[in-house]
Amino acid sequence: MSKINELKRHVFYELLYLVGRVFIVVTYSPDVILGNRGFTHEEKEKGIVLVFNSAMRFTWDEKGINATLFFNNIAHKCFIPSENISAIYSPELNAHFILPLYHQENELKDIENLKNSKKVITVDFKNKRKIDE
Repeated sequence: MSKINELKRHVFYELLYLVGRVFIVVTYSPDVILGNRGFTHEEKEKGIVLVFNSAMRFTWDEKGINATLFFNNIAHKCFIPSENISAIYSPELNAHFILPLYHQENELKDIENLKNSKKVITVDFKNKRKIDE
């Protein structure tokens, strides 16, 4: 599992533990399975928001989330690949974890490009100096 996907899973479970429910934004991909329901045209463009709570039965393994979700009171077997989760949030905590979608093969290259960018400021927290008051 990539480091980004591990972080997504960690944030998801922390929010779930703190308030008992968590929202995720899932972007469209043929790899996302929402049972027989699928994505609407608008959801294909903007993504879909799914809500998980601590009473639900689901698993999140190295590939993604497997769950039975209900849409219009109909159960659907669903699979959400970790790569297609673009945001995790909790309205109760006013906490949002939003990130661009990375394809695993480009993830390290994109991070390295950011490090080499002249727009990134590096901060050295080891060399603190006292400011006179």
